Amino acid sequence: MTNVTKSGAATGRRALVGAPLLVAAAGGRPARVPVWFMRQAGRSLPEYRRLRAGSSMLSACLNPELVCEITAQPVRRHGVDAAILFSDIVLPLHAAGVDLDIVPGTGPVVAAPVRSMADVSALPVLDGAAVGPVAEAIGLLLRELGDLPLIGFAGAPFTLASYLIEGGPSRHHERTKALMHSDPRTWHALLDRLAEITLTFLRVQLDAGVDAVQLFDSWAGALSERDYRELVLPHSAKVLSGLDGAGVPRIHFGVGTGELLGAMREAGADVVGVDWRVPLDEAARRLAAAVPGGPAPVVQGNLDPAVLLADFDVIEREVRRIVAEGRAAGGHIFNLGHGVLPDTDPEVITRVVELIHTLEP
Repeated sequence: MTNVTKSGAATGRRALVGAPLLVAAAGGRPARVPVWFMRQAGRSLPEYRRLRAGSSMLSACLNPELVCEITAQPVRRHGVDAAILFSDIVLPLHAAGVDLDIVPGTGPVVAAPVRSMADVSALPVLDGAAVGPVAEAIGLLLRELGDLPLIGFAGAPFTLASYLIEGGPSRHHERTKALMHSDPRTWHALLDRLAEITLTFLRVQLDAGVDAVQLFDSWAGALSERDYRELVLPHSAKVLSGLDGAGVPRIHFGVGTGELLGAMREAGADVVGVDWRVPLDEAARRLAAAVPGGPAPVVQGNLDPAVLLADFDVIEREVRRIVAEGRAAGGHIFNLGHGVLPDTDPEVITRVVELIHTLEP
């Protein structure tokens, strides 16, 4: 994606001329440093908690009016440069018919973990109509947001596989790693099926009009580079290459993936998200080395979410450092290195956005 206006016009998408996030994602120089925050739609906002009271996560994600309101809340409060669709990475599995629930305080819990080729064969495919409410929510949001970009998202095949195999969240992913090494045939069959589900979910969002997409590989940092390249990269690449020609930036993010940054760029992302463990100038160097002679890499990140709980002079120092380091890349979208922590003061987030918007790109 090299020309936002041209790409938008070519695909019939709304052309958000000059939107800082889209300009930065295309490797251009925006009017200001664009900023949005992972998990900005919810968690730390009291208005979100009031709105969500009494509704389950999965039911909320399939309520178009609720999705629209929750997605728009941080835009109104913080003045960020993009909205990200309120959803969950396991939503397409649930919509396809996988028996799972999101248990408060635990996370996704799968009733029947996937451990064999028979289990993989029994997995349902996702019918786009099953996530029709998500498309409806996007339609509402495009009218609500005006000229502000809307980011769609999905979970990457490895992260979805880890939930399915473990049966829920895992600190060490031991069953996942055991399967990937001991039964690679079943492993690749599973990730191929999940890549198809992810692609279907993202295409529904793109058809509905999102302006960018982010592929979350939250747990890929548990892998060595060798294992990532052999057992995961081909399936993430299938998702990202399946979005070729959509005319929107593709952002790829994982936690603890400093050693995987080059491989993640090779998977086909236009923008690579960086957590707080690697400075952005060093991340840009690693990303550039992965594609010699290619365009300068675009990065997203990477303030440690815990820093938002510190005194504001500490926050300001870190924000200024990150913006300065981000100038080493071909483009920089300011974000956290992971999601907003629930105890974060929303007023602090608003002040951070205001600060970032005063800094030179």
